[in-house]
Amino acid sequence: MEPIIQVENLTHTYGAGTPFQRSAIAGVSFQLQQGEFLGVIGHTGSGKSTLIQHLNGLLKPTAGRVLFHGRDIWADPKRIREVRFRVGLVFQYPEYQLFEETAAKDIAFGPKNMGLDDTEIQRRVEEAASFAGLSPDLLDKSPFDLSGGQKRRVAIAGVIAMRPEVLILDEPSAGLDPAGRSELLQNIRDYHARTGGTVVLVSHSMDEIAENVQRILVLSRSGVVMSGTPHEVFSRAEELEAVGLSVPQITKVAMELRRRGVDIDPAVYTVEDLRRSLLALRGGGAGA
Repeated sequence: MEPIIQVENLTHTYGAGTPFQRSAIAGVSFQLQQGEFLGVIGHTGSGKSTLIQHLNGLLKPTAGRVLFHGRDIWADPKRIREVRFRVGLVFQYPEYQLFEETAAKDIAFGPKNMGLDDTEIQRRVEEAASFAGLSPDLLDKSPFDLSGGQKRRVAIAGVIAMRPEVLILDEPSAGLDPAGRSELLQNIRDYHARTGGTVVLVSHSMDEIAENVQRILVLSRSGVVMSGTPHEVFSRAEELEAVGLSVPQITKVAMELRRRGVDIDPAVYTVEDLRRSLLALRGGGAGA
């Protein structure tokens, strides 16, 4: 099956030809499959935000290319606007970009720019609000009267309302309290499950990545240094630490149990994984 997005030898240099020239990403290649839930991790300055801004054409490569459904998104620059409707990007702290009189109008902004009629726009606003976990009574309120978590949901709903084939979220839970973080991530999981769409989650939280994604891309030194399932990536704890990253708290617990002589896979990465592993040990002991 052809990947929905294919990145080939992507390089982006800021300030090219000046004393401030800096390579943000260099020679990055990977594929994103239809319906996949991909996590992107890396230390500050590893190129995460630069990378994802290439996926919908907000940045143009210095070298290399990005293919969407097998077509170079910059082959015809006049069509880049269409790509941005189909590959939706939610920036970090997107609530700072809200500006309309009501939450509903903010959510409707993207669909209006797509040239949709009023009936279709209303349908998409209601659908997107539901996906983002917004109750109908909030839609007529000013976004500035909402809580931080509610504003975040309005901003995410504004991207979802365009029904993108790929939804990219840059640190969507940053700054939220634990309850707000948990609810928002559950909304994102539900969106992925119900639509079958492709989701890319950028996060600095290893626990957040472990609990949600199917595959992880690890960036360091402007390139991809690791790629695999959460189990495959978090089993390489020493390599992650070498590039300034860590592992989920549950993995740390499992590693400590292993050091203390418990015969357990140190690469477990969720509470449920640890529970199953410990129950299996107890079952094995009982049957011995």
